[in-house]
Amino acid sequence: MNAVMQDGFGRQIDYLRMSVTDRCDFRCVYCMAKNMTFLPRQQVLTLEELQRLATLFVGLGVRKIRLTGGEPLIRPGIVGLCRNIAALPGLRELVMTSNGSQLGRLARPLAEAGVKRMNISLDSLDGQKFRAITRNGDLDQVLGGIEAARGAGFERIKLNCVVMKGRNFDEVPALVQYAIDQHIDISFIEEMPLGDVGRSRGESFCSSDEVRALIASHHRLLDSTENSGGPARYVRLERHPDTRIGFISPNSHSFCGSCNRVRMTVEGKLLLCLGQDDALDLRGLLRRYPLDDQPLIEAVQKALRGKPLRHDFTAQGEVQIVRFMNMSGG
Repeated sequence: MNAVMQDGFGRQIDYLRMSVTDRCDFRCVYCMAKNMTFLPRQQVLTLEELQRLATLFVGLGVRKIRLTGGEPLIRPGIVGLCRNIAALPGLRELVMTSNGSQLGRLARPLAEAGVKRMNISLDSLDGQKFRAITRNGDLDQVLGGIEAARGAGFERIKLNCVVMKGRNFDEVPALVQYAIDQHIDISFIEEMPLGDVGRSRGESFCSSDEVRALIASHHRLLDSTENSGGPARYVRLERHPDTRIGFISPNSHSFCGSCNRVRMTVEGKLLLCLGQDDALDLRGLLRRYPLDDQPLIEAVQKALRGKPLRHDFTAQGEVQIVRFMNMSGG
């Protein structure tokens, strides 16, 4: 097998974000519409198919796999899948993004299965605001999940916060302080124009520069060249060395030039770019060639040569991709 995957612009692809479900126990306002229709079971990749794809991509040079959703921890069999993927020779790290609701019972089994790092979504520390943003989430349950994750033995834990004006921008300092108190990292994410969620995103859009300025009014920030293998740009806090602050800025500071990743939806579509519709249907190939990986390998390598140079997100609020975030893989 070819040990290196490169796209047509010479970018090395060594990071796969793999969705294990489109379903979620939350309905976050930036991710889904209030009433969602989920995929029928026959359209969803089986655990065996997910494992086969993970093995194939690691064989092609992927060194980091992030399991996402929807909410990955509501997928039956998730701990066993993690154990199998983490054991793949050549994989540097298996990581996961979760809403935290199930970590109270699953944090330790996941760490023992080989998940190295855990990203946990936390958009508010106010119970009523949290429920309004998630539509049905329980803040105390998530905070308990974060506590369980801290005691489970992950190498690193990071909070993810999607910042929206009129909803949680005023909570940025409190969320930073919470991360400091917990000795964990936090990233602030610009809302992405994916899916019609029933409102204008432009009205609530908040740039990373605005978030950074607000944090800088409370803390002295030190620029950092650290890289976690994804799109976040990090700063350090002068007085709190245990906590990194990350900024993920798909609208205002494109990170496309250094893109090293592709996404796999739970229905087996290989998304070459989050902000474009280019995709390769691997589910059909998986089921057409159950014992032969070579047609899949050739299709992936051919598709990568057509990976777009960049996405075209703007901050104006228009829906630019009709695919919802839960269908894109976290």
